[in-house]
Amino acid sequence: MKIQLVDFLVIITYLVLVTVIGIVLKKQAERSKNDYLLGGKSMPYWMLGVSNASGMFDISGTAWMVAIMFVYGVKSIWLPWLWPVFNQIFMMVYLSIWLRRSNVSTGAEWMLTRFGNKADAQLSHKIIIAFALLSCLGFMAYGFIGLGKFIQIFIPWPLVQPYVPIRLAPEYVAHTYGIIFTLFTVFYSLLGGMKSIVWADLIHYVIMVFVSFAIAIIAMNALAVHGSLPVPAGWTDLFFGKDLNLDWTGYINEVNDKISADGFSPFGYFFALMTAKGILSSLAGPAPNYDMQKILSTKSPREAALMSMIVNVVLLPTRYLFIIGIAILGLLYYKDINIISPNGPDFERILPAVLNAYIPSGLLGLVLVGLMGAFMGTFAGTFNAAQAYLVNDIYLKSFNPNADSKQITKMNYLTGIVVVAISISLGFFVRDVNSILQWIVSALYGGYIAANVLKWHWWRFNSNGFFWGMLAGILSAMLLPYIFTDTLPLYYFPIILILSVLGSVGGSFMKPATDIEILKKFYKTVKPWGFWGPVHDEVMKEDPTFSANKNFQMDMFNVIVGIIGQTSITALPVFAVLMMPKQTGITAAVLALCVVILWKTWYDKLPTTND
Repeated sequence: MKIQLVDFLVIITYLVLVTVIGIVLKKQAERSKNDYLLGGKSMPYWMLGVSNASGMFDISGTAWMVAIMFVYGVKSIWLPWLWPVFNQIFMMVYLSIWLRRSNVSTGAEWMLTRFGNKADAQLSHKIIIAFALLSCLGFMAYGFIGLGKFIQIFIPWPLVQPYVPIRLAPEYVAHTYGIIFTLFTVFYSLLGGMKSIVWADLIHYVIMVFVSFAIAIIAMNALAVHGSLPVPAGWTDLFFGKDLNLDWTGYINEVNDKISADGFSPFGYFFALMTAKGILSSLAGPAPNYDMQKILSTKSPREAALMSMIVNVVLLPTRYLFIIGIAILGLLYYKDINIISPNGPDFERILPAVLNAYIPSGLLGLVLVGLMGAFMGTFAGTFNAAQAYLVNDIYLKSFNPNADSKQITKMNYLTGIVVVAISISLGFFVRDVNSILQWIVSALYGGYIAANVLKWHWWRFNSNGFFWGMLAGILSAMLLPYIFTDTLPLYYFPIILILSVLGSVGGSFMKPATDIEILKKFYKTVKPWGFWGPVHDEVMKEDPTFSANKNFQMDMFNVIVGIIGQTSITALPVFAVLMMPKQTGITAAVLALCVVILWKTWYDKLPTTND
C-alpha cells in the first residue's frame, strides 16, 4: 500500500469541504421543491456544464475506458459510442433547447406536457417513472461496485480486518468499501440538494484538471525514456476495417483472450450496429437521469444548449489526458503491476494498480480525491434524479399534492434512504463493471429508444403507444439476457427495437390521438420538427403568424460537424501524449475547422430568448 499520511490528509480535507458545502446550502435547498431538485433554476450554464462533465468522470467508467485503451489502443476512442457519447452533440445542437422549453421538473412531468394529464395519459407518466428508477438504480449500483474495486487496491482488506469484528469473504470486500463511501456521499447530497452537488463537482473538476495534466506529463516522460510502447501493429491507429487486426501474441498474450471475450469482433459490424443504435438513442433525447436534471436546471433554452456544449469541451480532453497517461504507464510496467483476480487478469484494475505503484505521494491523494469525487458526483446526481421522480412524480402527484416545504424535505430524506438501500442491494448482484454497463447502455436503454424517438417527432403517437412501447422495451431488455446468455446486449438490441416499435405503433392505434389542444400547446411551446402536419395546420388556423421549426437539415448538418469535432477533441490529447506530431497537427486542424463552422451555423443562431 503506497498511500501515505499526506494522501490521507488530502482525502480528509476534501471530505470535510464537501460536507461543509452540504451544511451551508441546506437552508437554501429546503426553501422549495425546485430549490432542492433543480437548484432554483438559478445557476449559470457553465457551472451546470462543468458539474455534468465532472459527474461523468466517474471511477467505474474511467477504469473501463483505461482498460479498453490498454487493450484496443487509439481505436478504443470509438467504443464509448456504446453510451452513446455523441448524444451530447444532439443535445447541444437542438434537443436541450426543446427539453428546456417545456419548463418542467422531471422527465416524467414532461410526459404530461406531451400527452396531457387525463386518465388515459397517466400510463406514459407511470412507465417513464419505472424506467427512470430502473436506470438510476442501475447506474448507482454500477458506480457503487466500481468505487469498491478501486479502493480495494489502495487499502487491502487484510490490513483492515484485524480492526473489524466481522469476517468478510474476498468477493464482498469491494462492496463493503462501496457502502462506506456511498453513505458519505448521501450525507452531503441529501442536505444541500442540486446546488451542493454542483459546487462539490466544481471543486472535483478543478482537481481532476491538475491531476490529468500531471499524469500525462509523467507518462510522456516515461515513454521518452523507454522509446516505444510494447504494443502490436495497429494499436496507434484511429481508424479500422472490418476486423481489428490486433494480435497481442508475443507482447501480452492474455490480451488476446480479453479481446475474444469482449465479443467486439468483427469490429466493423459491431461499429455499424453501435452507431445505428447510438443515432436512434440520441434522437430519443436524454434519458431520465442526472443529465436531464441538469438541463432542466438551466435558466433558459439557450443556456441549456450551451450547458451541453460545455460538457463536451471540459470533459473529453481532460478525461483522455488521464486515460492515455494511465494506459501508457500500464503498458510500460505491465509485468510489475498486479491485476490478477480469481478469474484471471482483470484489466479494469489497471487504473488503481498504476496509481498505487507509480504516482508520487501527495499527487496520489489528489488523484484519489478526484476519482472518488467523481464517484460521489455521479452517485449524488443520479441519487438526486431518483429522488426527483419519487417525490415530484409519485408523492406529490399521487399522495400529497398540497405538501408544504417541511413535508417535501422529510420525503426527500426518506426516499433518499430507500433509494440508497436498494442500489446497494443491487450492487451485491453485479459481477463486474462491464457487465452492468453493457446491460444499461445496450439493453435497458435499447428499450427506451423507439417510444422516445416517436414522442418528439410523430403527432399521432399517444400515451397508450408510449406505455406499450416502453413496456415491450423494458421487459425484453430484462428477459433477453436469459435467452441470449453468452451474447453482448448490443447484438440483440435489434430485437428489443423491433418489439418496442411494434408496441409503440400498435398501442398508439389502439386508442384515439392525444387531445388536439394538448398537441397544439406542445407544438407551439417546444417547436419540434418531424411529422406534425395535422397539428401544424390547426395551429396555423388560429395563428397564421406562427413560424414552424424548419431546421431539420441544418440541425443534422451541425450534428455531423459536432460529432467530427467531438471525436477530434477526444483524439487530440491521446495523440499529443503519445508524441505523434503529425496526427496531433491533423487532428487540431480538423477540430479548428469544426469550431469555425459551428460558430457560424449553430452558435450564432441560438435563441436569444425563451423562444
